Parts: sequence; structure tokens; C-alpha cells
Amino acid sequence: MKVQNEFSKYAEQYGNYNIIQEKVVQKLLNDLPDRPRSVLDLGCGKGALFSAIDWPLEHFVGVDFAPRMLELHPKEGAEVGVVECIYGDFNDRALFDTLQYHQFDRIFSASALQWADDLERVFQNITSLRRPLSLAIFSGSTFKTLFETAEVKPLLRQSDEVIALAEQYFDANIEIVQYKLAFDSVREMFRYIKRSGVSGNRNLLGYREMKQLMQRYPLDYLEFEVVFIQN
Repeated sequence: MKVQNEFSKYAEQYGNYNIIQEKVVQKLLNDLPDRPRSVLDLGCGKGALFSAIDWPLEHFVGVDFAPRMLELHPKEGAEVGVVECIYGDFNDRALFDTLQYHQFDRIFSASALQWADDLERVFQNITSLRRPLSLAIFSGSTFKTLFETAEVKPLLRQSDEVIALAEQYFDANIEIVQYKLAFDSVREMFRYIKRSGVSGNRNLLGYREMKQLMQRYPLDYLEFEVVFIQN
């Protein structure tokens, strides 16, 4: 396992509230040992992974529990045979019972599994599909200084917990990448938190507490930590 750091200046991509998620998707694809023709994407959202794949696909299956996301996901591509968008929850064993009837070359999940109700159970279910995997999971060190300043417990599991479970269920390479995303102002930083979806759209502080946090936050950037699991 290795740890690396990346730094981005948010102002250079103003209005792009998914910049970190896009970096995560690109790393998953850059690190691939193959070019799978049949792909499963757990937590596919609006199609960030699908849109980033630049080789021909025979079959793409995207799963999400948000109907609106599935509506926005591309349904076709220039070099894609079949695109299926399935309404389903990766916390539900029934989803994986259904997926057993599909054939995949690789299972992806980019920036979704951190919201698993029971990550161990989800890993067990992924293992049952017996396919190579490429997973990216945000850890509890995402927004670390922000949570410490606000004296609020992190939303997500710490990386050591994620890694311990991954090592238990997968024979895979594991890497931690720490990202820093800089902003021109604290206000723009907090706007990013609200709109990016990285926080799971969970409001942990009231207006007064948020205003105080904006005054006390000591950095001009946000921290992110992602655990990459790939075999």
C-alpha cells in the first residue's frame, strides 16, 4: 500500500462541483490492468464513469438508488452496445442476487461505497459476483480539519477500517490518495461542500455554527482522502 498526494486549484475549474470525483474516476481508469468490455458500475450517479471510458464497450450496467440520477445517466454511446440503468441499492442483497444473472468483466464503484450501511456486507456481496474490481471509497479524513475545527465527528469510516475489510475480502492492490482542493475564499469553499455531494448532503451544523466555522477554519483548501482497491 502506498500513499500519494494531489493538489488542485478550484478556481481554475469554477463551477465544476465534481472535480474530485472526476479525478477519482480517472485514476481508476488509468490504473486498469485491462480494458473490460462488460462493466458494472455500483452507484453510477449521472454517468461520470461511463462518460470517462474511452474504449468500446459491449455492455454497461449502471446501478443507483436515485431515480433522478438514472434519468440523467447516458443511455447510449458511440462505441457502446447495450446500456442498462438499474434502480437498486448496493445495501440490498436482492440486488446482487439479480446481478448474478449478468456477466461482467469488471466491477466499478467510484465515490459511492462510503455511504454503505454495512460495508462488510457490501464487500461480501461484491465478492459473490467473483469478478475483478476497481473501487474508490472516501474515508473519514475527508474534510479532516473542517470536522476538527467544528468539533464534529467525521461522517465516514476511517481508512484503516476500510483497508482491514478490503484485505479480508479481496486479493487486491490498495492505495490511499490524499487530495487538497484550494479555493479563493472560505465562502466558495463552503459552497462547494454544499453542492458537490461529497458530504452526502448532510447538514451537521446550523446557520450560526456554520458562520462561526467559516470564521475559524484555518486553511484555504479542503482535504479529501480516498482508498483505492483494485485487482
